[in-house]
Amino acid sequence: MKTMNALLAGSLVSLPVLAADPWGDADPHAGKLKHEEKCVACHVRLYGGDGSKMYTRDGRLMSTKLDILQRTAACNSQVKAGWFPDEEAEVAAYLNQIYYKFKD
Repeated sequence: MKTMNALLAGSLVSLPVLAADPWGDADPHAGKLKHEEKCVACHVRLYGGDGSKMYTRDGRLMSTKLDILQRTAACNSQVKAGWFPDEEAEVAAYLNQIYYKFKD
């Protein structure tokens, strides 16, 4: 029981770190390059123009930073971009910086 309490206490200490940025200190500039390479063509096909309507349309589904990261991971899988989790994080950080601007 003491071990269980210690594990639980230790996990609670790390929660504020996760809440700050689910992608940690990922580089948004690197994410921009990946986004241009793997995302834009699909978004143009779906929405026309430069594809940015994907992020600015009415009824968009993103409401948190974690939503962005999860959607980025899903798109990575869907289009077989081949990104590792740290690369997904870079794209998520870029999208938040340019389009969503979620603070917490």
